[in-house]
Amino acid sequence: MTLKRHEQRRLHALHETGLLDTPPEERFDRLTRIAKQHYQVNTTLFTLIDAKRQWFKSKQNLGIDMTPRRHAFCDHTIQQNSIYVVEDAANDPLFYKNPLVTGTPFIRFYAGIPVRDPTGFKVGTLCLIDSAPRDASRMDFSILRSLAAILEEEIERVCTDTDTHYDAYTQKMAYAIQRVQDAFLSSGEKTTAYESLLSELLHLTGSQVGFVGEIDDKSHETSHLDITALSDITRRQSPNIRENIGTGIHIPIDGLDDLLGLPIRTRYTVSRTFESPLTLPLLFPGNYPDIHTYMGIPLHAGNEQIGLIGVANRSEGYPPSLIALLSPLLQTVETLFERERLNAVDQEKKQWLHENINIDGLTSLPNRRLLNELFQDELTAARHRRGSISVCFLDLDDFKAINDLQGHAVGDEVLRCVADRLRGAVRHHDVIARLSGDEFVIILRDVEHPRTYRHILDQLRHPMHLQGHVIELSASMGITRFPSDDSDSDLLLRHADQAMYTAKETGKNRYHFFDLESHHSQQERFAIGEQVQHALDNDQLELFYQPKLHYKTGVVSGFECLIRWHHPSGKLVYPGRFLPYIEHTKLDIELGKHVINQAVSTLETFQAQGLPYTISINLSPSHFLNDEFLDHLNNTLSRYDMAFRKRLTLEILESTALDDAGLAASNIKACQALGVQLSLDDFGTGFASLSYLRKFSTNEIKIDRSFILGMLDDPEDEMIVEAIIALSRSFNRRVIAEGVEHRATEEKLIAMGCDMGQGFLYSPALPLGEALDWAACYAHP
Repeated sequence: MTLKRHEQRRLHALHETGLLDTPPEERFDRLTRIAKQHYQVNTTLFTLIDAKRQWFKSKQNLGIDMTPRRHAFCDHTIQQNSIYVVEDAANDPLFYKNPLVTGTPFIRFYAGIPVRDPTGFKVGTLCLIDSAPRDASRMDFSILRSLAAILEEEIERVCTDTDTHYDAYTQKMAYAIQRVQDAFLSSGEKTTAYESLLSELLHLTGSQVGFVGEIDDKSHETSHLDITALSDITRRQSPNIRENIGTGIHIPIDGLDDLLGLPIRTRYTVSRTFESPLTLPLLFPGNYPDIHTYMGIPLHAGNEQIGLIGVANRSEGYPPSLIALLSPLLQTVETLFERERLNAVDQEKKQWLHENINIDGLTSLPNRRLLNELFQDELTAARHRRGSISVCFLDLDDFKAINDLQGHAVGDEVLRCVADRLRGAVRHHDVIARLSGDEFVIILRDVEHPRTYRHILDQLRHPMHLQGHVIELSASMGITRFPSDDSDSDLLLRHADQAMYTAKETGKNRYHFFDLESHHSQQERFAIGEQVQHALDNDQLELFYQPKLHYKTGVVSGFECLIRWHHPSGKLVYPGRFLPYIEHTKLDIELGKHVINQAVSTLETFQAQGLPYTISINLSPSHFLNDEFLDHLNNTLSRYDMAFRKRLTLEILESTALDDAGLAASNIKACQALGVQLSLDDFGTGFASLSYLRKFSTNEIKIDRSFILGMLDDPEDEMIVEAIIALSRSFNRRVIAEGVEHRATEEKLIAMGCDMGQGFLYSPALPLGEALDWAACYAHP
């Protein structure tokens, strides 16, 4: 079953429980309270993982009801079959930038266990959260496992009580899964467990005979299918089958006919109905009944083919829908099957397993665990030889688009190809590792020339011909050098990671060196970000209002909102002193929402007082292009009519298009459909202003103040302003000039046909009350 199909069925199972968005229940709260008390953690949760969110059915000491799924630690837990632990999220490259780590509830330690519904799907988790890191090796998670089992029993009771959700077949499936699990986990004999599985399958499908086989490619010269369970009819020796005591029946894979071999070769379930009864002496000797109907089901563990199940003589045949009904049990079986195989491996297999723990299965590169060991060795060797090492953190550019457009199979091939090219780009003694996803780390000894780094990136630029696709990609790389950066391995890796993000922000397909001065600036950015968050939480941020003059009528037409920070020191802090420090952060988006809410509240005041003024507000690119932007704007304006909405203007920077021109154009149209006005701010400072006039159907063009301030003394600035006004009129856009400080500037703007102006010639930005008083007294000379 594909991952997408499995997820669809998992979500269906989740919704069928009927638990989502229901009130708290004592039977669940009791279990999370026990977990919190036993493990002495800040927070415990019983979570349900929906398509886009993580919702808390039960929570202890947490003030929110849900988080986005993309931020959820529990989304990683439901991909596991056991407890998932993060000992210190702040030092984990997968989570240290997560908003739940950097913000409330400030997660440092996490441990979660999957929770299944009666059909076997992992619908949620039971998890422990703490704000301090912990050593998981010192913790006993047996209580957590027991509580999760009780949770699953409670979910089963919910489902049993809800007749409309679960029919008799679902209950039979749930009990079958439980019995098979018990057989595998408690039986010392492999044959006994497989016979239990076969018995349940025969019962669920109404089949007469069947078998369970395990693929063995180690014990013999050629691969064999070991028949580990067969229907309870006395077996007779067949010339095509050899039997060994203790191992069962062994059939060479090469000797399987199409009916038995096809599921193994294609990895797909095969079902057949025979007009004439069929004899299968390889599996069912002469004392078995002839076969009328048959279904062969391949078993997988990840990408590996591990076995085959066959059932036969179901009177109704085996329609495709039947395999879907059996999938919860089959998923459980595949997990148990693989566990059984791992428990039975010999010493050579155990050694392979040890290596597998340290090697990334997709690329065969060292994984994070082995990297930590190799990193320490490289640091020690560098100190002994008084040499240097370059720590390179490499991330593929726009790799997500490859997965989205071409599929994960192609994405995996790309990662394997990247690994091969990296091996060819460095020396044999250099270290290459895959951290996770599309992140790689390279440790280079004694590199003196920067062309080495460029060479690595250039190797990835060559087109890749994979599965009928031609893939072109690039990578961004951050580099820090020891001993000039004399830090430990964890901090060196983090510094290289930070430098990589700078490489991405400055254009991608490049490398960037970490330096301590830049690091200190980032620390300052983080500190100011925390202060701004505090200011937002404590109402220290206020909108000031600068009037805008309509030149044809000579009246005040509206105001631009400009944010000011009433700092605890008593100073009034202007936006240029703090907004740059929160760009491209979650706080940037939260502040943008706050400004929209305040602006709408001001428009309500205008409406209540019968004032005709409009309001314009500035939006950062990251806020305007954020996934939550349109939903928030729509919800905020939903109770107002179109006349009210038309009085709100959103000013977006011309540079917004550099981030995502297509999304920017789409969001502009969506805003205008809501009735909101759009203004293209700082016009003339970008790289493609004329094309933006065509692509971005904004209502207004705002000429950047740098041209307005210089137009009296610089003929070129004057020509630019005149050209922008002419272009705006040609495209039927309203045009406004900001930074008007002289009467002569105003006169030139009016003569050129400019519609509106704002600046110190009229008034600076003022608190709302003062701005309204000024507007009431204003008279154009």
